[in-house]
Amino acid sequence: MKILAVAGVVTALFGAALSAQNTATPATSQTSPASTKMAAAKLATGPARSANAATVLPIDAQNKLVAQNCASCHSEKMKAGQLVLAGFDAAAIGDHPDVAEKMIRKLRTGMMPPPGARRPDAATTKAFLDALEAKMDAAAALNPNPGWRPFQRLNRSEYQHAVKDLLGIDVDVNAFLPPDTISKGFDNVADVQAFSPTLMESYLRAASSISRLAVGDRGASATSVTYKIGRTGSQMRHVDGAPMGTRGGVSVVHTFAADGDYVVKVSLHNEPLGGVYGRTTMATMDIKEQIEVSVNGERAALLDLNVRMSETDPKNSLELKTPPIHIAAGPQRVSAAFIQRFDGPVDDLLVPLENTLADVNISFGVTALPHMRDMTILGPSAVTGVSDTISRRMVFTCRPTNAKEEETCAAEIVKGLTARAFRGAATPDDVQDAMSFYEKGRKTGDFESGVRMALQSVLMSPRFLFRLEQAPAGVRTVKASTTYRLSDQDLASRLSFFLWGTAPDADLLKAASGGTLRTPVGLERQVRRMLADRRSSALSTRFAGQWLRLQDLEKIHPDYLLFPQYDDTLAQSMQRETELFFDSIVREDRPVLDLLTADYSFVNERLAKHYNIANVTGSDFKRVQLPEYRRGLFGQGSILTLTSVADRTSPVQRGKWVMEVLLGTTPPPPPPNVPALDDTKAAIGGKNLTTRERMEEHRKNPACTSCHKVIDPLGLALENFDATGAWRIKDNEVAIDSVGDLYDGTRMEGPAGLRQAILKHSDVFLLSFTENLMTYALGRRVEYTDMPAVRAIVRDAGKSNNRFSSFVLGVVDSAAFRMAKADNHLLTTDAGEAKRSNSGSR
Repeated sequence: MKILAVAGVVTALFGAALSAQNTATPATSQTSPASTKMAAAKLATGPARSANAATVLPIDAQNKLVAQNCASCHSEKMKAGQLVLAGFDAAAIGDHPDVAEKMIRKLRTGMMPPPGARRPDAATTKAFLDALEAKMDAAAALNPNPGWRPFQRLNRSEYQHAVKDLLGIDVDVNAFLPPDTISKGFDNVADVQAFSPTLMESYLRAASSISRLAVGDRGASATSVTYKIGRTGSQMRHVDGAPMGTRGGVSVVHTFAADGDYVVKVSLHNEPLGGVYGRTTMATMDIKEQIEVSVNGERAALLDLNVRMSETDPKNSLELKTPPIHIAAGPQRVSAAFIQRFDGPVDDLLVPLENTLADVNISFGVTALPHMRDMTILGPSAVTGVSDTISRRMVFTCRPTNAKEEETCAAEIVKGLTARAFRGAATPDDVQDAMSFYEKGRKTGDFESGVRMALQSVLMSPRFLFRLEQAPAGVRTVKASTTYRLSDQDLASRLSFFLWGTAPDADLLKAASGGTLRTPVGLERQVRRMLADRRSSALSTRFAGQWLRLQDLEKIHPDYLLFPQYDDTLAQSMQRETELFFDSIVREDRPVLDLLTADYSFVNERLAKHYNIANVTGSDFKRVQLPEYRRGLFGQGSILTLTSVADRTSPVQRGKWVMEVLLGTTPPPPPPNVPALDDTKAAIGGKNLTTRERMEEHRKNPACTSCHKVIDPLGLALENFDATGAWRIKDNEVAIDSVGDLYDGTRMEGPAGLRQAILKHSDVFLLSFTENLMTYALGRRVEYTDMPAVRAIVRDAGKSNNRFSSFVLGVVDSAAFRMAKADNHLLTTDAGEAKRSNSGSR
C-alpha cells in the first residue's frame, strides 16, 4: 500500500519536473546572447586550422580530382555508399558539410579510391584532404554547434553507483531494472533511453526495496534470494572471497534487512541418472565431501555430502539446508564452498579439464568432484531488531530524544539526503516534497518508518533518476539554434558521470558553487584530481568495456570438445586483464597509442597458464612483460575470443572489429542470400583446409569479393591466435599463413604487421578513439557537425604526446561538453509554476 501511495504522487512529480526541464536557473548562470556566442566560438573547435591550407590545391584541381577518381562510382546512377559526387564543386562544399565529412573519413583511412582502382599520388590526396578539413574547421569556428540531446536517465550502472554513494550499499539493479538500450556501442545515449509506465513501476519497486535495506525493517517478512553459479566456471579452484582451504562454490556480499535467523540452502549438480555429480570419485577414493557455509569468513555451518544423494530421492536430495543462522542487518559476506581435501598436480589418466562440467558422463578419477549449482538465502525469521549499519549511519545524521524533536530531526535528515541525491543544493520545494512522504509514513508507523518513506520518495524523484540540465531563465520557446553555457552545477554533474560514472562528490560541488569550474585552471585541476581518484576506474570498466565491446565476451561459448580448458574463470580473467590494462593507461597518463604497442599487461595464474607465461601464481593480477606477438590489444584474449565463433576463429569478425572499433569505419552488411562460411567445405581432395583457405574459397563468390578484400586481411593477420586467444602455429594441422595486404597496399605479417599497419594510420585510430570518448562523455552520438571539434582535440593532444589526459581535457573543454542548444519543443511553464501545480495535485 505504501508503494501505491508513492506511485500516486510520483506520476505528477514526473510530469511537472520533466516539463520544467531547462526553464530556470539562478541568475548567476545567465548569459547574454552575445557573450554566449563568443564563448561558444571559443570552445567550439579550439585553435582553428589556418584556412590557407585550402590554397595548396586550387579549387579547379580539387574538382578535377573528384571527377577523375570518384564521380564514376559515386554517380547519380550507381550511388556507391549512398553518396553522389557528380557535379562536385569544392567552392560550395561548405554548404554540404555532411558530404564533406564522409569524404574526409574515407580519404583519411585510405579506403578511397578502393583497392585496385586508380589512385592519385599521396601528396595530392593529402592536399585535398587538408583543404576539405580546413574549410570545415573554419566554418565550424564561425558557427559553433554544441549539438542537442534530451535529458538523460540514469542507466543501470549509474543508478547502482548513485545508490552506493548515497547509502553505502550495493544493490543488484538487474533484479529491478530492464536492460539498457545500446546505441553506438554505449548504454548512456540519451535519445534511446525510453521511459515507460513499466519502467516507472520498476523504479518504484527498486526504491521500496532499497529504502528498506538502507533503513532496516523490523517487520521484515521472509524472502529468498538465489545466487546461481555459471555452469562453465571451474569449481576445482579457490573462489575469491571464500575462506582459504576451500574450493568452488560461491561467495557474495548480501544485504540483510534485519537482525534475525536465516537459512542458507545449496543445490548440487547431478549426473544424467540423477545421482550427485562426482559420487564415483567419493566412493572409490573414500573422500568425505563437505560444504562450509561461512559469514564474514567465520564458519556458520558444515554440511555433509553422501554418495547416495539423488534428485529422485526426496529424503536424500541434492539440496542441503543449514540450521537457522543468526545474522545481523546490513551487508555481510556469505560463502558456501567445498572443503579442499587435497591440492597439487593431479596424477590421473585423464588430463583435468578447467571446464569441469564439460561432460557430466565422465564421473571417475579425481577429475570429477561434486559441484554446486546455486546458493539461496532464506529469511529472516525471529527478527530481533536492526543493528547499526553503514547505510543507517549515512541516513540518520541525527536522533530525536523525544516526540517534539522528531520533525526537526527528520527535516535535517531529508535536507541532507536530497542535497546528496539531487547532486547539489536542495530547494525548499525538494525538502517539502520529501517531508510530505515522511508525514505519511509517520502516521502509520514510527519515526524510522517516516524516514524510510521520505527516502523512498527521494529515490523516485525525477531529480534523482534524471540528469536534468536547466537553461537560463530567458531561454524558453526560442529558436533551436540558440546556445547557452551550462550552469556550474550541471557541468559538475556531466564531469562526474563522464569520469566516475556516478554523482559528483563534495569537492566537485564546492568547486561548482565557488565558480572555479568556470576558469580553465580550476577546471583542469578538478579533471586531474578526478582522473587520479580510484573512481576513475569507471573509464576502464564502463567506457573501455563498451568501446572495446568486452560485454560480448559473455556471449561466446567455445566448443568444450575443442577447447576444454576454456571456462568462465578464464573468461573473467581475460576481461579483467583488458580493464586493468586500460586503467594503467589512465592512471599513468600514458600515450593512447600504447593501447596498440604496450609491451606489458596484467595476468593471474589462470591467464598466465593460458598465455604460457611462467612464474605467475595465485588469483591476484600481476604486471608482466609480454613477448612481441602479445603486445597491445591485438594480443589480449578478451578481444581475440569475442571476435571468434564457437569452433573456430573468425577473420571476418576480427577484421570487422578492427574496422569498426579502432578505425571508426563500419563495413557494409553482406548482400542477401550469400552462403555462410560454414557451408564451405573443410577439406578438398582429402586435404584439410585452414580457415584462410576456406575464406579464399568463400571469396570466389563475386558478391563477397569487394568487402572481404578489405576485411579479411585484418583478421587473417591474427590467425596465429586460436578461438580462445591461445598462440598456435598450425590450423587444422596445416601451417598458418598470416600474411596479407591492407586495403591501401601495406604489407602485413602476423600481429606485429597488423600493429604497424594501424600505426601507419594512427591519426585515424586517434580520431576514432576521440569520437567514442566524446559519445560516452556527451551521452549522445557524435554527428558530422562535431568532427571539427574532434580534429581539434586530436591536434591539441598531439602536442602532449597523445597522453590520455590531453584527450579528456580536450573533450571537457569543447563546446559540446560545456554548452547546450535550446530545444524549441520545450514547454513554457517555468519551474515554479510546475511545482505549484504539483503541490495542488496532492
